[in-house]
Amino acid sequence: MKTKILVAEDDTSIRQFLHILLSREGYDVKVVGDGTEVSTEYRNYKPDLLLLDIMMPGMDGFEVIRKIRKESNLPIIILTAKEDNADKISGLILGCDDYITKPFDSTELILRIKAVLRRVKEHGRLENIRDIVELPGLTINNTSRTTMVRSQEVDLTPKEYALLWLLANRPDQVFTKDLILNQIWETDYFGSDSVVASLVKRLRQKIEPDVANPYYIKTVHGVGYKLGVKPL
Repeated sequence: MKTKILVAEDDTSIRQFLHILLSREGYDVKVVGDGTEVSTEYRNYKPDLLLLDIMMPGMDGFEVIRKIRKESNLPIIILTAKEDNADKISGLILGCDDYITKPFDSTELILRIKAVLRRVKEHGRLENIRDIVELPGLTINNTSRTTMVRSQEVDLTPKEYALLWLLANRPDQVFTKDLILNQIWETDYFGSDSVVASLVKRLRQKIEPDVANPYYIKTVHGVGYKLGVKPL
C-alpha cells in the first residue's frame, strides 16, 4: 500500500507541482487549497503525513495544527516563508515534526518527508535496550508505541513519545535542551529553548499526576531534564 500524503497549499501552481513531484516519488497524494478542508480531508483520506502551508484562506496552518493535535499524532511538515523564524518556532511549539522554507529544493523536500516518516516508524533509533519500559504507574511499549498511565492509555504525539522513550532508556542521564533537539529533531532549530520547554510541558500535562510537582520528568535547573524515577 502506498504511503499517503495530504498537501494543503493555497497557491495553485505550487499545489500542482507538489502533486506531480510526490506522485512521481511513489506516494498517494491528495491536495487541498483551503485550511478548512484539512480537518475534513485528513479524517476521510487518513494520510500518513500532512504537508501544510502556514498562510492559507479559511483557516491558517497554525489553527490547523492545533485542531489536529487535539485528536491525532499525524506527522506534519510545515511550509514557511523564507527566513520567517517566527513561523518555524510557532509551528514546532504547536507540535509539527519539521519545516521547510519556500522556495524549496525538491530533493530537500523529499528527503525531509522520508526522514519524518522514517522517524515515526523507527522510534527505536534512540538506543533502545528494551521493547517495554515500566515505571511506577507508567508503561511504555515501543513495539506498539503505546503509553499507559495508571492503566489508561494516553495519546502522545511522535515527538512527545520520542522524548519520553529517550528519558526512560537513560534514567541516569541529564539531557540538555540541545541534546534533546539533536536526538529528537536531528537538526538545529532557532528558538530551541522554547521548543524543548513546550514539548516537555505538553508531555507532563499528559503523564504527570501533578504537573506543578513533576514525578516522571524532573527539571535540572540550568542544565536540562532527566527521568525522575527508576525503571522497574
